[in-house]
Amino acid sequence: MAMDTVIDMADTFGVGKQVHEQEVTKALSREDDSQTVGAPFVDAPRMVCRDVNVYYGEKQAISNVSLDVAEHEVLAMIGPSGCGKSTFLRCLNRMNDTVDICRVTGEILLDGRNIYDKSVDVVPLRAQVGMVFQKPNPFPKSIFENVAYGPKIHGLTNSRFELQDIVEDSLKKAGLWDEVSDRLDQPGTGLSGGQQQRLCIARAVAVRPEVILMDEPCSALDPIATATVEDLITELREHYTIVIVTHNMQQAARISQRTAYFHLGRLIEVNPTDQVFTNPRHRLTEDYITGRFG
Repeated sequence: MAMDTVIDMADTFGVGKQVHEQEVTKALSREDDSQTVGAPFVDAPRMVCRDVNVYYGEKQAISNVSLDVAEHEVLAMIGPSGCGKSTFLRCLNRMNDTVDICRVTGEILLDGRNIYDKSVDVVPLRAQVGMVFQKPNPFPKSIFENVAYGPKIHGLTNSRFELQDIVEDSLKKAGLWDEVSDRLDQPGTGLSGGQQQRLCIARAVAVRPEVILMDEPCSALDPIATATVEDLITELREHYTIVIVTHNMQQAARISQRTAYFHLGRLIEVNPTDQVFTNPRHRLTEDYITGRFG
């Protein structure tokens, strides 16, 4: 039975969204429709992912994902809860190493080197590929020490003056300097939620990353703080490559150049963001964008 027929039957007979997804997935499997739709590969990519699989024990969470991340782009990853987008994001700087039962196969290349090679040290890797989490998590230190911590432990400065310059520059890039320059010795935990998230972005920027990963960075923020962070992401793209996971499709449409849609651990479609939201090439993407499930 063709996938379109399955979907039409689900609509006609009022099948619930869970059954809908199960039937669609079965149809995809029968049709061997596992090829990603769109343009997962780009010229001169910053990161290259090939045939990435992720397992938690015996359960497979990510299936054969191949995707490039272009330099100086914002790549948004969208999809229903539990579809694997955050799991895949954490593969890009080996955050999944912290989960004992997690196993990753395939290749993820940064500057031509597989980051899962046994010789790769994850500490400098996570400086190259920084992470901003869903909930702001400033250290219980001063604003200055929050930003200075990374450059200190990575030996990026030779003097207090250099460190001060890095802190100031990072806070300016995070759009926070004007708000905190006169109270750098105060606790970072005393800032508002939006300010704390920008402080965490400044902390990530301070170690001079090549790529910044963001996992739902605005989900805990109010609309005003969200708009500020979105403007910041657009500005940061001039200097960094950014991969962001978001449940907010309007946010993805506003800030990203390409959007990748994940469904049940598979990369279904990746295309320029305008095309994904106005003319998706895969029926699953269209169903998610239009709210038929998810």
